[in-house]
Amino acid sequence: MSLYDEGHTIAGWTGAGIAATGSGVVGWGVCAASLPLVAGGLAVVAVSVLVTWSLHLSGWGKPPGVRPRDQWGMRVRDTQARTGHAGCVGCRLAGRGRRAEVPASVPPTMAAGSVPLSPVE
Repeated sequence: MSLYDEGHTIAGWTGAGIAATGSGVVGWGVCAASLPLVAGGLAVVAVSVLVTWSLHLSGWGKPPGVRPRDQWGMRVRDTQARTGHAGCVGCRLAGRGRRAEVPASVPPTMAAGSVPLSPVE
């Protein structure tokens, strides 16, 4: 087993299964020339995204990268899910992602995107 066992989670497999079902319905709709089947299949694919995201946020999806050996198993919940994963778009969308800190050279009172005024002599 590799150190980067990304996708080997309950969230990953459940989302992939639902998305595969939705893709099959889309393909069936294309072959049958049925717009309702295509739309239904696309709706199932959208549901797979939401299910995967909710499972990830509840701790059944893990962040990418190296993890300790005791967290390699598929049935092990992620201990960092409540605080959010660094660089994780799903956690950031849920308001859990770690925010980048402001560099020390930028004054904290200066608003983002504002232009500093030149000092008055």
